Amino acid sequence: MTKFATESAISPDLLAKYEPVIGLEVHVQLLTKSKIFCGCSTQFGDPPNTNVCPVCLGLPGTLPVLNKRAVEMAMRAALAINCTVHEHSRFARKNYFYPDLPKGYQISQYELPLATGGWLEIEVKGKTKRIGITRLHLEEDAGKSLHEGFPHSGEKTYVDFNRCGTPLSEIVSEPDMRTPDEAYAYLTTLRQILLYIGVSDCNMEEGSLRCDANVSVRPRGSSEFGTKVEVKNLNSFRYLAKALEYEIERHIGIIESGGRISQETRLWNQAANRTDSMRSKEKAHDYRYFPEPDLLPVHAGATWRDDVLRALPELPGAKRARFVSTYGVTAYDAEVLTDSQGLADYFESVVKAGAPGKAAANWMQTELLRRLNDSGKEIAASPVSPKALGELVVLVDSGKITAAVGKKAFATMFETGRSATEIVAAEGLGAQVGEDTIEKAAREVIEKNPDNVAKFKSGNEGVFKFFVGQVMKATRGQANPQVVNDIVRRLLS
Repeated sequence: MTKFATESAISPDLLAKYEPVIGLEVHVQLLTKSKIFCGCSTQFGDPPNTNVCPVCLGLPGTLPVLNKRAVEMAMRAALAINCTVHEHSRFARKNYFYPDLPKGYQISQYELPLATGGWLEIEVKGKTKRIGITRLHLEEDAGKSLHEGFPHSGEKTYVDFNRCGTPLSEIVSEPDMRTPDEAYAYLTTLRQILLYIGVSDCNMEEGSLRCDANVSVRPRGSSEFGTKVEVKNLNSFRYLAKALEYEIERHIGIIESGGRISQETRLWNQAANRTDSMRSKEKAHDYRYFPEPDLLPVHAGATWRDDVLRALPELPGAKRARFVSTYGVTAYDAEVLTDSQGLADYFESVVKAGAPGKAAANWMQTELLRRLNDSGKEIAASPVSPKALGELVVLVDSGKITAAVGKKAFATMFETGRSATEIVAAEGLGAQVGEDTIEKAAREVIEKNPDNVAKFKSGNEGVFKFFVGQVMKATRGQANPQVVNDIVRRLLS
C-alpha cells in the first residue's frame, strides 16, 4: 500500500484548536466494453466524437437500454467494500446544463441507490481506522471539454463526446476522515480493492478514477459540522493531499480572522499550488432530480447477489493476513507483496517452485522489484519468471551457491532471461572454496587487523562482521558463509 505523510504548514496550536472533517466522492469508470445505455465502445484514446450514437448524444426519440454488465460490476465493487446491495434501485435524471452534457441531464441514481452502508479499513501511521461508506450508485459519465488558449483572448472550447455514457460508479464516503493522510490512505486502499476485483483500471491520467473532496473545519470537541467546501476533479493522489492541506489552512485562517466560510465549489490549481473558486453553491442539492421515465427499476435478486459475492477474489487485507500466517513473512513483507494482484500471484508462484516464503520475499524486494523499478517494467513484464527465481532461491538456500553469487547470477538472468542453473554452470559460479583456502584467508585477515582482534577479544561483537566480510571478499564471494563464520570464530577464540 502506498504511504504518504503531509508536512503540515498549519501551526500545531491551531490544529489543536480546530478539527478538519473530510469526506470523499470517488467516480470510477467501470471496465465494460460498451457504454451503460447504448452499444458504443468505451475505448479510451480513439479520435474525438467517433464512439457516439443517437442515444449517447441525447438526440430526440432515443431510448436508453441498461447494460447488465455495468450493474454486475457495480455490485461487485459494492460487495467488496462491505455495502448492502439493495434488491430494488432506481435511476433518476440529474438536471444541469454543461456543454459536454448533450441531454441537459445526467442519468444517475438518487433516492434509491444500488448499495449503501459500507466501510473500509485504512492504516495511517501504524493505526487502523474504519471509514464509513454512505452509498455506491450507478450513473453515466459526461463528455469532455478541451479548452484552448484559456485564460487569454481567443479562447476556444472543443467538446469530445466519446466519454459520454461511459458507466460510472460513484462511491461516497462518510465524513469520517480527519487528516489529508487519512484521505490519501482511503483513496489508495479503495483503488487497490477496485484493481483486485477487476472492475476498473483506475487510471487517473485517463480519468478512470476521479475524486471530489468535501472539507470543513470545526472547533475541537464540537459535534456540529462547519461550512463545507467541495474541491472538484482531483486527478492525482498527491494533489488530493495538497488540496486538502491548503483548504484546511485557508478555513482556519478565515475563521481566526473573524470571517465566514462560503459554501462553494473550488478547483485545485497545481501551477499556483492553491485552490481557486469555481462557483458558489447555496443549496446542497440543486439538481432537480426526478425518476428516469425511460428505464425500469433495477432488480438485483438474492441469487444474483450471491453469485457475484462468490465470484469475488481474495481481497488485499485477507491476502496480507494469509501471507503472514502461511509463509512466515513479516507484515511489511505482506503489504509490499500484495500491492497488486500480479505481484501477489508472482510471489506465490516462486514459493510453489520450491523457495521458502521468507527467502522468496527477500529476493523479490531486494533484487527483483529494484531492477523492475530501474527498468520501468511492471511485474507482468519481468524477464525473470517465478519458476526461474524460485530455482535461484533454492540454490542459495541449499548452500550450493552463495548469496553473492546468487545476486550476480540474478543480474545476468534479468538481462538475458537465462536460468540460474545454466548461468552457474557456464560461469563456474558453483565451485565452492575449500575449507583450507578459507582458513588461510581468515588467518591473513586476522593477522593484518590486530586492532580489530583486540576489540573483539574485549567484547566488541560488532567487529566480527568485519572479519567475515573481509574473508568473503578474499574468496571472491564463493565461500560458504556459514563455514566462513565458523572458521573465523574458531580462530578469533
